[in-house]
Amino acid sequence: MSLERLEAVSELRSLVDDYAILTDEKKISEQMNLFTPDAKFTIYIGGQLISTITGTESLEKEFMTHVNEIKCYFTINGQHKVTVNGDTAEGIVFSQMKVIREEQGVDILSDYSIRYDDVYVRQNGAWLIQERAEYMIMIESRPLQS
Repeated sequence: MSLERLEAVSELRSLVDDYAILTDEKKISEQMNLFTPDAKFTIYIGGQLISTITGTESLEKEFMTHVNEIKCYFTINGQHKVTVNGDTAEGIVFSQMKVIREEQGVDILSDYSIRYDDVYVRQNGAWLIQERAEYMIMIESRPLQS
């Protein structure tokens, strides 16, 4: 494996981890810097397409709407497999996201098992997410136990 490929793989792992960290910290405006301006983000639940968002302006609005409903995020990234081809790459990321929101005065914990299928591009020396398809594989919600 070439040094250039190893560097790209490391930088791409950092990119997906930065995405998760900024989500957990609710830093949505900063998170938009990880995407190309024309980024496409799709969400699937149970194999059904539920949302397609194009462009960071629309994506930021959508994420901000969601973040305002959430008390706390906690994300763990697992496997990250990438195929690098020059200044483009494709990747698969598996993540576990826990979310706490309040419903009728009760804290609800939702646990999401997610697979991301990504397309990355390197622009001006930095890797960015150009396309991200989020597949919610398993979702479990329950009242949070103190």
